Parts: sequence; structure tokens; C-alpha cells
Amino acid sequence: MRVDSAALHLVPVLLGQVGALQLPLFQESNSKWATTNAGDKPLISSPLLQEQVKAENLLDRARQLYKIAELGEDEYNHPTRVIGSKGHLGTLDYIYSALTDLGDYYTVVNQSFPAVSGNVFESRLVLGHDVPKSATPMGLTPPTKNKEPVYGPLVAVSNLGCEASDYPSNLEGAIAFISRGSCPFGTKSQLAGKAGAVAAVIYNNERGDLSGTLGNPTPDHVATFGISDADAAPVLEKLKKGEKVDAIAYMDAIVETIHTTNIIAQTTDGDPDNCVMLGGHSDSVAEGPGINDDGSGTLTLLELATLLTQFRVNNCVRFAWWAAEEEGLLGSDYYVSVLTPEENRKIRLFMDYDMLGSPNFAYQVYNATNAVNPEGSEELRDLYTEFYDAHGFNYTYIPFDGRSDYDAFIRHGIPGGGIATGAEGIKTAEEAEMFGGIAGEWYDPCYHQLCDTVANVNLTAWEWNTKVRSLQ
Repeated sequence: MRVDSAALHLVPVLLGQVGALQLPLFQESNSKWATTNAGDKPLISSPLLQEQVKAENLLDRARQLYKIAELGEDEYNHPTRVIGSKGHLGTLDYIYSALTDLGDYYTVVNQSFPAVSGNVFESRLVLGHDVPKSATPMGLTPPTKNKEPVYGPLVAVSNLGCEASDYPSNLEGAIAFISRGSCPFGTKSQLAGKAGAVAAVIYNNERGDLSGTLGNPTPDHVATFGISDADAAPVLEKLKKGEKVDAIAYMDAIVETIHTTNIIAQTTDGDPDNCVMLGGHSDSVAEGPGINDDGSGTLTLLELATLLTQFRVNNCVRFAWWAAEEEGLLGSDYYVSVLTPEENRKIRLFMDYDMLGSPNFAYQVYNATNAVNPEGSEELRDLYTEFYDAHGFNYTYIPFDGRSDYDAFIRHGIPGGGIATGAEGIKTAEEAEMFGGIAGEWYDPCYHQLCDTVANVNLTAWEWNTKVRSLQ
């Protein structure tokens, strides 16, 4: 999910002007690397590349991607690009074809790996006498027992439901009612199952609906829904008063292991021992077409890869389109986990492209520091902020939260960084003053929903978050 739009034009500078990140980030360039396809092409230039980034080209790609997402309607009854769907297979074909159409500028590799896929065919949740409209099955949720409705009292879980001790003894045969927060949704579902619950409901403790994934399946996971704070409020009030709330949960779902594909494209020119790597995820959640999350990142990478072919490079540039990000960052984690130490060292830094055009956006910079992240991450952060300062843009710092594909790189010692425009967080009044938009609303009101269509993307933010790459 998350966003690093500023990487796009960061790349030209990193290729020729930045000092040391992981080892020497880019050593003095040796012209012997720029020979294979360079011809008379000019050396990569941020201003020249930036001039060619056009909102209308990004918009045209977004419209094509939405048509591809519509291929998923046969299986899911709405547009989607979730892994295993025709929409995602179409996305992979679109990316691969676009890259190979660029000739021999790139070496393009498909990397297959196993991933867990899920589909919910039918679901229903009743709390007392109410059917919460916000009830959303969690990604990779198992079905209810025998794919039949289960009945039981709703039992509140203490604290945030991240410890076994939070789950009361009367959960056997009941439906657990758990607050969002602190630990993964899968941990909450697993602990509920271990405590004997027949299903779980996780409610938002912030404003808005709640969706997510349980991650890799375990035998203890139970059918799990997410609901909004508004739907949870009257239920919580009754439970706090000691009133009994009966519940019904029904989930007809399947969870299975499939094979899906990362696509990696590397310039055939440039020093192969000094690579800048840029990545975004090619899949969406099952609930919608994912044009902002992460169609915006997917298409920015593809547009950049296309524009880059007009230039020669001194150091290699490697693009990646990860699959199964929405299932728990599986594609990027697999890629990094199978790198040899030698190949790991060739990646001087990684920049993540996830959600570049949130409609109620804020320009957010990941606050990476060398004290807790691989050395060089802080310098990358400062490149972003220096650009914003130089161009009069406001920005805020956000922490690395492990929610996007940079996570595996940082864990394996590769410097990382990026920016974001916001997901389901709430824009503050101060941020509305800084960036415009509506205070008190999500940065992306259609995050992980069916309405994440072409109309959901803020083109101004998307275009600028592509042009921000020009850090000179």
C-alpha cells in the first residue's frame, strides 16, 4: 500500500550525482558501462526527463488499467486486480508487453513464487438486531465452519487483543469483538481462534471503515470481519452496560496457494554492480480495481521506464512490479529473501512507489534515520526534503510502519526511503492548511474499496509525485 512518488526523478540524480549510501552509492561512473545500447543518446538528465512527464499520459494509462481490472468481473462480480484473478493476469501481461515493446533497452525477467490467494463468495454479519453496512471480510479469511452460519454471543476482548491474556475464558463458542491496533489482524484472529471463538469482528478505533488481510493462514484463524467505528459504537455501549448482544456470522470463502509473478526489468547499460532499484505492487485488493492503490505506482514506474529509454545511464536502473503485496508483501519479501549476499550489495538503495495520487493528499516523507535503518536511508530522506524546501512545498514526516514493499529491503540491510500521499489516515486541520483538501476525512476515502477507480486519483498530486524525482 503506501507511496513513494518522489523516487521517479530522484533516479536521474542518484545515477550521477549522489555520494555514498550502501557502500559508495554510486562510484565515479565508468563510460565502459554505457555502450551496449547507448548510441548517441544523451546521458540521463533530470530536467529533460521531468519535462516529458505529462498528467494526460498517466491518465491514459489509468484508463487502460481500469479496463484490465474489469476482466475480474466474471469471478468477483466487480473490477479487481487481486492476485489469481483475470484482472491481475491482465495487469502482468500489460506490464510485460509494454516493457518488451521497448526493445533491448531492458532485460525483463518474470519471477514466479508461491502465494496465498483468497476469495469470499458470500458473507453476512448480524450484531444484535443490526446488520452493519460496513462489515467487510478480511483478506485471506477462512470460511465459517462448514461454510454455514455460526451463532453465539458477542464477547468483547480486552485491550487491543494482541496478547492471549486479552481473551476471556467465555469466548468458547462465541464471536470475538476486538479493537483494531498495535498488532496484525491475523494475530487477533489467530488468538481468537485459540481461545475458542467461532468468528471474530475487528472494529476500527479510528474514524472510518476497516479492511485488511489476515496474512498467511494458520489453523487457528477464524472467519473475520472488519467494521467501522460508527457501526461498532452502539455495540460497544451495550457491552459496556453488561447487555447481551447475540451475533451471527457467515462466510463462504476459499484460501489456497497459487503461483504468481514478480516482473523485474533492468537496463542493459550501466554498471551492473551499482543499481538503483524502484518498485511498486501490481496487485489490488479483491474489493476493487486499485487504481490509486497501487495502479498509480505501477503506471508511474511503467511511464518512467518508457521515458528512460531516451537516455543512456552510467549505473544500472532496476524496476520491479511486485505481486501479492496486498496478501502481506509477499512478492518483495520473496525477491529479497532469495538474493545472494553479492546480489544484495549491488542494490544501492530501494525506492517504493505505492499510492501516488490520493485524492485528499498530503506530501509525506518517510522519516528514515541511519540510527535504526540501513546507512544511507537518512541521506535519501534528506534528498526528498531538500527538494520540497527548494520548491516551496510543504511536507510532513511519517514513520516507517512496515506496510509496503520497502520493508524487506530495509530488513536485509538495503537503504530505503520514500514519500506517501496517505491511505486511510485522517487529514488534520493543520494538514488541510498546508496541502488543501478536507480536514477530518481520509487521505484516500476509497482506500481498499470498489470506488478506487480512475476518478479517485488526484492527477495534480500524481503528476507532481512523478516529477518530484528531479532532486537537483
